[in-house]
Amino acid sequence: MKTTAYFEAIRTRPDRAVIQLEWVERVLRNPVRESVQADGRIRRWAAISEAEGRVLRVVVLADGETVHNAFFDRGFKL
Repeated sequence: MKTTAYFEAIRTRPDRAVIQLEWVERVLRNPVRESVQADGRIRRWAAISEAEGRVLRVVVLADGETVHNAFFDRGFKL
């Protein structure tokens, strides 16, 4: 999985350290929703059963594969 330097740096935050790379890959492969931001980045969401069903948002660059950000999206509604 390709990642940005920002993603690697942000993964050290305590609230992000719990996010497993396997979960990120799962969201990339099987999102329940996807949208394109004005800057071309792509947002993908999926529920993670191992995280009590919380919804993980993964943001990838316009290339569709380089992960830029990943976090639990408290405001997302399935």
